[in-house]
Amino acid sequence: MTTATPLSRSLGTSDAVFIGLGSMIGAGVFAAFAPAAQAAGAGLLVGLVVAAIVAGCNALASAQLAAAYPVSGGTYVYGREQLGHWWGFFAGWSFVVGKTASCAAMALTFAAYAAPAGWQKPVAVAAVCALAAVNYRGVTRTARLARIIVVIVLAALAVAVVASAAAGPQSTAGPIDSPILASGPYGILQSAGLLFFAFAGYARIATMGEEVRNPSRTIPRAIIIALAIAIAVYAVVGTTLLATLGPVALAESTAPIRDAAVAGGWSWTGPVVTIGAAFAALGALLALIAGVGRTSLAMAREADLPRWLSAVHPRFQVPHRAEVVVAVAVVAVVLTIDVRGAIGFSSFGVLLYYFVANVSAITQGADRRRFPRAVFVLGAAGCLVLAATLPPSAIVGGVVVLALGLLYRAIRISVSRRLSDAEELP
Repeated sequence: MTTATPLSRSLGTSDAVFIGLGSMIGAGVFAAFAPAAQAAGAGLLVGLVVAAIVAGCNALASAQLAAAYPVSGGTYVYGREQLGHWWGFFAGWSFVVGKTASCAAMALTFAAYAAPAGWQKPVAVAAVCALAAVNYRGVTRTARLARIIVVIVLAALAVAVVASAAAGPQSTAGPIDSPILASGPYGILQSAGLLFFAFAGYARIATMGEEVRNPSRTIPRAIIIALAIAIAVYAVVGTTLLATLGPVALAESTAPIRDAAVAGGWSWTGPVVTIGAAFAALGALLALIAGVGRTSLAMAREADLPRWLSAVHPRFQVPHRAEVVVAVAVVAVVLTIDVRGAIGFSSFGVLLYYFVANVSAITQGADRRRFPRAVFVLGAAGCLVLAATLPPSAIVGGVVVLALGLLYRAIRISVSRRLSDAEELP
């Protein structure tokens, strides 16, 4: 592997857990349940279980691989080391593309709650720039802000769940009256693929392999703890939303948690949930920008992206050029993206990213294996199935963008070889 200036190891287990939670809770609770209800109705609860199982397999694969390769880059590095350079590039490009879309979706989600009508786009752009500036100043600031955001979001969710439970069912078409398997296997699997978007936050922990203390111990523990907490939160919130709103109203709602919270007449809960949603989106955006920046850093170190991006700031010890470029790319996407479409597009890229992670974990030797290979076989198969059942527009768009990335790498390698051959001529 190419040697480069290392990042600062300043994060402990709790820091890493909060960074992962900031991504998962912000991304899923306020963004994914309505599209999942559109796909599967009450069957989204089954989809949630499927997504949690696949995410669990992926988390264990990431934990095992991160212990062996405690450097920035996540599955981009794991794929390169275990499977070869093309596999690594495929994983890294899938992550960068998918998570850039996630960044834009979270910025727009924040603006939808925090900005008045007509100002969503400018406020979303301002949020991206502000959080990119926080990341630029150093990862310890990122971890501190993530802690604050997670506490605020969990408090708002607790208020929403209590208010929703007090309100009781607001629709006769509740989960008991709606057959849970009415949408069939395809609808349930599509809801699982959309809900998987909510579980992908642990990727940010793995991409920070150079910034945690004792990474072989810290990263596996942080990934498993963060995912377990997120699964519990999603189960409670998803069940509450279905019980209060019913699958039809949930599918049609643009702010289902707020709608469920105020259903019983507790109007004061609306602003509380709005504040929680805004902070959740900010927490996700904060961690997403950091994760994409570090994967870009790892790819630049190996010339899969321009080497100029591999610079580490001499004072703040962060990949500052990569952070700036990511922020610019997210701003560009914010100006053109649709939030619901971004969820499907992001899920497609991230599912392929974790497919490579599972295959990489399968190939590790017995001396590095912490979990049975069957776990990673299930995870790889689950990633492919969920990716194939996402909305067709997300699949087509994802395939096109991934193909462009692979074409770029092929052209770069061809040009490099020609230049090398020319230099060898007398």
